[in-house]
Amino acid sequence: MERKERKPVYYSEYLQLDKILNAQQPESAKEGLRADDEMLFIIIHQAYELWFKQILHELSIVRGIFSQPNIENNAPDIHNSVHRLKRICGILEVAVMQMGILETMTPLDFLDFRDLLRPASGFQSIQFKMIEASLGLKYDQRHGKAYYLSQLTAADVDRVKQAESELSLLVLLDRWLARMPFVNNPEYWGDHVGSFWNRYRDAYVASLSEAEMQNLKVFDAIFINQEQYPGDRSFSVEASRNAMFIMLYRDQPLLQLPYELLSTLLEIDEQLSMWRHRHIHMVQRTIGKRVGTGGSTGAEYLRGAADSHYVFKELAELTSFLLPRNMLPELPTSLVGDLGYRR
Repeated sequence: MERKERKPVYYSEYLQLDKILNAQQPESAKEGLRADDEMLFIIIHQAYELWFKQILHELSIVRGIFSQPNIENNAPDIHNSVHRLKRICGILEVAVMQMGILETMTPLDFLDFRDLLRPASGFQSIQFKMIEASLGLKYDQRHGKAYYLSQLTAADVDRVKQAESELSLLVLLDRWLARMPFVNNPEYWGDHVGSFWNRYRDAYVASLSEAEMQNLKVFDAIFINQEQYPGDRSFSVEASRNAMFIMLYRDQPLLQLPYELLSTLLEIDEQLSMWRHRHIHMVQRTIGKRVGTGGSTGAEYLRGAADSHYVFKELAELTSFLLPRNMLPELPTSLVGDLGYRR
């Protein structure tokens, strides 16, 4: 088939630089005032929104992968997911460092134009709210719920609610983990599928100091007595147990990518936390205890969100129950064979 000749691509047209480079319209200039740092303020926030768009793009691909009814653990899909989640981590690292450029703007520089921005606020970033929802932050878990949607237009409220109505990565991850066949498969454990956790519990108890014994109650509720499993957890019993199994036996070939996936999700939570805390310090330095331009309590609101908006905290909590490799129960030979890609 003859290849259709395409129109040559020109750099500035491809990137639509005429739109991007003319999208900075300082409010101070409209008022005939001089506020030299407003240009920096606009460009920094536009750059954030572009990065947020890329994060949403990556999350959409990963959520699409995990929406499949079945994913082979050694399939390219898992590698692709890890690759894209690591890219999100890289973007968030840039977002944290980018805050340092904004911090070159002094409090007086900001005051030159701050009052002209009301009621606009970073709190109105729809894409950031969509990122949190896509990852798995639920409405009920949000700090300051009464204020959460009050500053948005009706159209943006609809966009956020649409994002919240879709299956989040947290929900999809729960379903994927729950399907893993290793811990509760009679093929490996016979009629005593619970024996692994009982053996593990004995080793775990032996590792605890007296001050750590309170961990045992939570351990039993998650791994031993299913009827005591906390009803407020995001992960199901099976998902929590399988996530733990992945962490414990991550050196097995078939579990290496799943472990890397879980580890990368924890890193995303960590990077988001670092971004929020960097934002807190910048706000405290720039406006002190004044309220935000959007009417929030400023640094106080940001601190509350930073303390409560962890999406994958249940994965992080599982590290409380880890044992060193030399104390791990030995796995059945047939299971070790399957975890090594051998059938």
